[in-house]
Amino acid sequence: MDRNFKFIFFGTPKFASIVLEELIASDYVPIAVICNPDRPVGRKKTVTPPPVKILAKKHGIQILQPETLTDYQLSAASYKLNLAIVASYSKILPKEIMESFPLGAIGVHPSLLPKYRGASPIQTVILNGETKTGVTLFLMDEKVDRGPVITQEKIKIDADEAYPELHDRLATLGGKLLVKILPDFLKEKLKPQEQNHAEATMTKKFKTEDGFVAPELLKQAQEGGGEIAREIFNKIRALGAEPGVWTITKEKRMRIRAAHLESDGRLKITVIQAEGKKPGGLDKNKVLS
Repeated sequence: MDRNFKFIFFGTPKFASIVLEELIASDYVPIAVICNPDRPVGRKKTVTPPPVKILAKKHGIQILQPETLTDYQLSAASYKLNLAIVASYSKILPKEIMESFPLGAIGVHPSLLPKYRGASPIQTVILNGETKTGVTLFLMDEKVDRGPVITQEKIKIDADEAYPELHDRLATLGGKLLVKILPDFLKEKLKPQEQNHAEATMTKKFKTEDGFVAPELLKQAQEGGGEIAREIFNKIRALGAEPGVWTITKEKRMRIRAAHLESDGRLKITVIQAEGKKPGGLDKNKVLS
């Protein structure tokens, strides 16, 4: 690493911490990290530090946790920074902050931009039944995920791969890709290319109601298979961890924790959870109804 090179890292959740860990492992250590404040987590609302903060503390990196970024508009000047790296930060960086870094701000996005911009690219590619995705490194501007592309790398999505596994693979890929391109980027040998904005698609933040599966469709998928079984299976893969996939049986709400497709295409639910109960297996050949 060029010892005259100084950067700051913006990111909060697990995805960002995996990217940061890859950077640190290759001796790209930020001057500071900026992440969201500690938040209440779980049923007991225990105030918990975000993953990036935990990792930064472990490595003795300065931690900044502003509720808004207005208080940190002079950070680049005060730290004499060259660059910002942004991975899953969840806040839009004001234009004046991005422009304060001589080399700009590199965004790490887990899709092949311009496709799947926005809040939930990993879940959405699974939900849509895509077989390939990837990571894009791009120069950020004031719009969401629309800056010029520095580089991309494509990977195959396994047929039964769920969101948590693909999430971690893409985060690791993003960190390794940064490590790979940073030497040439710092020497200004790379020429970012403008995205084809006409091909852009956007993703949304998923809510609890997005995980609902109508009981009659679920029964159809379990008994007859077909396209509806594949669609529900993709929903379980994409949304099963967050915000959750659920249905109503005998006036009770049931969360579908795990499932797979049988060789004949029928949906097989393997782990369910009734409200207020612990997860449990579903009896062999039983249809949830």
